[in-house]
Amino acid sequence: MTLTSFRRARMATLSLSASLTVLASPAFAQSSDAILDEIIVTGSPLSSSVDEAITGVSVLSGEELNNRLAATIGETLKLEPGVSATSFGAGASRPIIRGQGGDRVRVLTNGIGSIDASSASPDHAVAAEPAQAERIEVLRGASLLRYGSSGAGGIVNVIDGRIPSEMPEALTGALRVGGSSVDDGVEVAASVDIPAGQNFVLHLDATKRDAGDYDIPGFAESAALRAAEALEEEEHEGEDDDHEHEEEEEAFGTVENSFVKSESYTAGLSYIGERGFIGVAFHDFSSDYGVPGGHGHEEGEEDEDHDEDEDHDEEEHGEEEEELVTIGLEQQRIDVNGRLELDGFFQQVDLFAGFADYEHTEFEGDEIGTVFTNEGYEIRVEAVQREKDGWKAAYGAQLRKRDFAAIGDEAFVPPTTTDQLGVYTFHQKEFGDLHLEGAARFERTSQEESVGTGERNFNAVSLSVGGDAHLSDAVRVGGTVFRTERAPTTEELFSNGPHLATDQFELGDPTLGLETATGIEAAFRHREDGHFLTANLFYTDYDDYVFERATGDVEDGLDVFQFTAQDATFRGFEIQGGMDIATAGTFDIKADALVEYVRAKTDSGNLPRIPPLSLLTGLEAENDTFRLRGEIEYAAEQNKVSEFDTPTDDYTLVNAFVDWRANENVTLSVSALNLLDDEARQHSSFLKELIPLPGRNFRLSVRAEF
Repeated sequence: MTLTSFRRARMATLSLSASLTVLASPAFAQSSDAILDEIIVTGSPLSSSVDEAITGVSVLSGEELNNRLAATIGETLKLEPGVSATSFGAGASRPIIRGQGGDRVRVLTNGIGSIDASSASPDHAVAAEPAQAERIEVLRGASLLRYGSSGAGGIVNVIDGRIPSEMPEALTGALRVGGSSVDDGVEVAASVDIPAGQNFVLHLDATKRDAGDYDIPGFAESAALRAAEALEEEEHEGEDDDHEHEEEEEAFGTVENSFVKSESYTAGLSYIGERGFIGVAFHDFSSDYGVPGGHGHEEGEEDEDHDEDEDHDEEEHGEEEEELVTIGLEQQRIDVNGRLELDGFFQQVDLFAGFADYEHTEFEGDEIGTVFTNEGYEIRVEAVQREKDGWKAAYGAQLRKRDFAAIGDEAFVPPTTTDQLGVYTFHQKEFGDLHLEGAARFERTSQEESVGTGERNFNAVSLSVGGDAHLSDAVRVGGTVFRTERAPTTEELFSNGPHLATDQFELGDPTLGLETATGIEAAFRHREDGHFLTANLFYTDYDDYVFERATGDVEDGLDVFQFTAQDATFRGFEIQGGMDIATAGTFDIKADALVEYVRAKTDSGNLPRIPPLSLLTGLEAENDTFRLRGEIEYAAEQNKVSEFDTPTDDYTLVNAFVDWRANENVTLSVSALNLLDDEARQHSSFLKELIPLPGRNFRLSVRAEF
């Protein structure tokens, strides 16, 4: 066993031992009871706290959000229970929840969809800015009843306060300045709320980020890929194409073309009255980032008029001159939010609306390759019924429109239009210590191929029923059963072309029907002073689950993947606990642990890029001035892979955090991520064989509130 292998095995053992120690203990602790008591605004319109939720919920805010903050939503959230990330370089990483990604995970901004093209491809960034988030809520499981079938796997809601709903007593604001060593990154974020008279509040915020290519512990390509390339070179010894593989193999210490630069600006204005508020905000977001791994089109592929020798020469030249691919993303967005409090049967009516114009341009060197555009809107109106005899209810309607187009070499989807109308209702009833919930949604979706004759219409009905019971003051058990339906996306229906970001030629199936999921989730909560334990177990059975399956054919030099429907199952768990363990001087010392697992397969075998068993254990010491935390993050080997997928080695990362509260308004934070500079490759990433996660990274930030 090598020294590196021994160290990994030792750290994995320590991580597993720490997890079992905490989870086997008779007492568990929460880092802050305020988090459990925090009201969730995502999910049901009938608000409840984190501790009262009967499905998996987590909230990231405050110092924890600051310590986890990254350039993308996916990397910011990937250590939350049940969450991993697509990790397509530093500029694009979308959340994966319980093995589900793409269109099955909705990313919201203040309750309205991101209205971008991030679900269409892993190299497309989410048009949302984590640095401006006041909090981020994650709902695991079937959360689509309020937000639509594109949230079948879960919901991520980024709440940034761009439309104030309350009148501040005076001018308030926040400023954050941060830097990171692994990519020489610098980030500045600022926001301010300004009272204007007795009823108006002006909100302004801005963010700027500039990070270079990030450092890694060793080779960019995995050992398995380098071995395969070496074998290929031996088999073709003396041929001219050896040079390309030698150059790729030399990528060491830094991931080329992994830079990211972004800016965002927001202006919002709210009117606050005695019976509610109404506000509007304008948001401008732009991001330029590199796509590592080499997904450019090769020169010489397109000219078919030359003779065979000339074609061969041009292909060789093209391979040598392949340009780096970079992305230019822009979005302008208008949001409207309001609430009117009423007398009588209804307590209040809420309005949420977003309108956006999005453009994503892929550059191959200085040349424009493909342009993706999305113009769309989403409007949701909800009426909350006044509570009567322990019965609460809400009723809502949602309208969405999406005009999507791709023009250029990677136009694997024709221009399409999606229209969706949904109506839904939520109900809660208390019977002493027994709490019951029920919800239903009807959704009408129309998918139309704009340049052809393809059009499909779908009517989907989704239902859920759940409840929980207080077995004692400290113990609650609950569960949810559901049956949901999801309409296929335009990509799943109409794709027909090369998708270079994933090295696939994608074929849709216009005959696809509704995807039906029937499932159950069980929840256990134990909470007393100084300890807590939360466990969520889930099982979902899919009829006609839609996914991409390799056909074995090759088109334009790419493996052909066909969207198809098969029965599938997802099952797994998240177990999280914590405990107070000691007091040392003024410091309270606590331990926590998280264990999560998901297993997903269809009738034909394993689904691709499903995250493996993972563990996170931490030890904290905190007083009024300092918060110190050390943690071990472990991801097990993933060898349950699909036909054209490859296994991924396990890894262990060590992280450390120090927060110094200089006073009640200023906090200095220092973080050390991947402290031992270990190589880590995330199985859920398309690029796992081409690039690892960043190496050792020291981060410094200063936050000031006023």
